[in-house]
Amino acid sequence: MTATTEVKPLLNAKGPRLLWLDLTRKCQLNCIHCYNASGPQGTHGTMSRENWISVLDQASDAGITHVQFIGGEPTLHPDFLELLEHTLTVGIQAEVFSNLVHVSESCWELLQRPGVALATSYYSDQAGEHDAMTRRRSHARTRANIARAVRLGIPMRAGIIAASGARHIEETRRDLGSLGVTRVGVDRVREFGRGSGGEAPDAANLCGRCGDGRASIGPDGRVAPCVFSTWMGVGNVQLAPLHLILTGVAMAEANAVIRRAAGKEDDCQPRCYPNQTPCYPAQTPCTPKGDFPTPCQPDLAECYPGFPSDPCGPGR
Repeated sequence: MTATTEVKPLLNAKGPRLLWLDLTRKCQLNCIHCYNASGPQGTHGTMSRENWISVLDQASDAGITHVQFIGGEPTLHPDFLELLEHTLTVGIQAEVFSNLVHVSESCWELLQRPGVALATSYYSDQAGEHDAMTRRRSHARTRANIARAVRLGIPMRAGIIAASGARHIEETRRDLGSLGVTRVGVDRVREFGRGSGGEAPDAANLCGRCGDGRASIGPDGRVAPCVFSTWMGVGNVQLAPLHLILTGVAMAEANAVIRRAAGKEDDCQPRCYPNQTPCYPAQTPCTPKGDFPTPCQPDLAECYPGFPSDPCGPGR
């Protein structure tokens, strides 16, 4: 009998090119609006180091070009540095969405590698307002590490997450600008996790474009159209190959439910700020957006060379 090797076909042009790798529910902060209810008591889930390495290998084989490490606080995962390095080794670009409360020296070293970018949430130029959102005195550390990332030349973007009645938005923009951050988005609190006020998740609160060129993998291996729609699991990478899940019937059905809920069956192209190219995927025409986006006029939507825009990126 001759041994055979499974051939893993590349995803077609409509398949996902971005994966959120939602590594952990553990976080130093306990943000009042966290969309997946992460915090100090969170865990790293059931995905082993070998599981995540396999995901990255499969993602490369399937034509995934970008991943975003997120959580929770992804840098708290015991295998984070190895996973980030492996991402670069297999030719995938990476963005790390961190609260920037603590960054180790070894992490700073790796973040400076070509193909790596940083993103963070920044709630206010006022320490008290920022710390009220994170429920910890975190403002000074996050601000100092934003400044350090800029000094080190690490591509950096920030999202201002505006709670109801929040002030200082323009002041916060200027504060970030004074640190050298030029890619700044503004988002509202999303109605998921602690931000839901105890309500069950509702597809109508999604942007309507989840699963369009992207998907998420959680700490339990569950695949979903995005990090906000984890209750709509479409498969598990511990049980099935990644490319079969991403191109499977369950993903297509979940995407259809999301489009119907948002009334976007005929409007599935992501939107982008004008003149922000290259974007991901190709975004034509671009639609201007104001400071407070309506569904899918989102957080962190600035595009910049070398990493895709995040048309509905999470605020934490």
